[in-house]
Amino acid sequence: MEFSSIYSEDNRKRFLVAAAILIVVIAVIDWQTKPFISIGFLYLFPILLVAGFLPRWQITLVALVCAVLQELFSELPSNEAITRLLMASAGFVGTGLFASEIIRNRQVTLNHLKEVETQIGLRREIEEQLQVLVESSPVAIVTIDSTGVVLLANEASQSLLAPDSAPIVGQAISVFLPALQVAVQTQHSRQFRTELRCSGKRKNGEAFLAAVWFSTYTTVRGPRLAAIIVDLSEDLRDREDLSLDHLLKNTTILMSAIAHEIRNLSGAVLVVHKNLSRLPGLQSNEDFRALGTLIEGLGKLSAMELRPAADQHLDVIEMSSVLDELRVLLEPSYREAGIEVIWRLHDDLPLITAHRYGLAQVFLNLSLNSHRAMETTDKKQLTISSAVDANSVVIRFEDTGVGIPSPDGLFKPFHQGADSTGLGLYVSRAILRSFGGELVFEPRTEGCCFAVRLARVYDRQEATDE
Repeated sequence: MEFSSIYSEDNRKRFLVAAAILIVVIAVIDWQTKPFISIGFLYLFPILLVAGFLPRWQITLVALVCAVLQELFSELPSNEAITRLLMASAGFVGTGLFASEIIRNRQVTLNHLKEVETQIGLRREIEEQLQVLVESSPVAIVTIDSTGVVLLANEASQSLLAPDSAPIVGQAISVFLPALQVAVQTQHSRQFRTELRCSGKRKNGEAFLAAVWFSTYTTVRGPRLAAIIVDLSEDLRDREDLSLDHLLKNTTILMSAIAHEIRNLSGAVLVVHKNLSRLPGLQSNEDFRALGTLIEGLGKLSAMELRPAADQHLDVIEMSSVLDELRVLLEPSYREAGIEVIWRLHDDLPLITAHRYGLAQVFLNLSLNSHRAMETTDKKQLTISSAVDANSVVIRFEDTGVGIPSPDGLFKPFHQGADSTGLGLYVSRAILRSFGGELVFEPRTEGCCFAVRLARVYDRQEATDE
């Protein structure tokens, strides 16, 4: 809709010229003809023409000029001239000012309507963009009224909650996500923003795990709830499979450590058993023979060793992404503990071969060891740096902790002097060795440093350059 007015700046000059000409024409006609009835009332027309452009004092001046001209060329009795002049002046001035106020108010209204039209257009454009964003979103988005009825749902929510079924708009959300029904019914009095994880159920009865981010808001029709829903079932399955896989691997490493200790004990007991077998009479003793059988069983049990699987599948990993995840995990808690974490990493680290989850566990274990080592020191600083050579990528964890005065047996299971079980470094090195890596202790005059060495991956371009 187009709003316009004849009293626009484009018409200002022509209207003022027309008003001046009209005043002259009326005055000339009034002077030449001198009719019985004065035509001075026609001065109202030029006054109305200038009322939309001139300020109030100029409108008043034009009205007074018109009143004087009317009386000047009038043949009415002169004894009433002053009265007629005052009345004409009041009428012309009042008419001009009244018309000016009406025109200005109309112009303000037109400008306001134009602004409203512009705002409506912008809002419509934003609503269209928002609608496209919601409809094309890969995550489910729904809005719910105070009774729990779905008011809006995009295609992703339809696919998530009721695939191949009737539209979920108009249905109760309690059929799919009962937790949202409770939220919308209990949060009437205030706005509420949070996230939750709950179980959901599709229209076909299939259960799934959902992550829901929702907020409540108020409209003229009552409270509403907007929610973003993500299906976590697949992620849960993948995470549990991954956790089980690494649990089995770590269990194998721990059992290997136990088997190693059993092997040492059974070897010592076997020597004693052989020495005792030389004593006369013991060979025929049933308890002594039973002890030999037990020692033999322990020897077989300790035969389990940790060896890298030749056919295991190794991932090609972007080292920078693993370190970025480590940064997210470390910095908040280390900042609260007063520990400064310094990152000295190459901008473009080469790809490596490893198990992503196992590598992350090693990095976390080394970081936590440094954290414990700096609890009693004044200077708390952990430096994580990288180095690249021809065949490997090295990540170093260097701290300003109490250090390790006696590194002998550092990577042995259950070694003395360890703060906890004595298995952390042993398991970490075993995990790295399982995919061709290595964990090395590098002595320092202050604190300690552990270096993680990982095999790098060459691409064809690097091979060509070399």
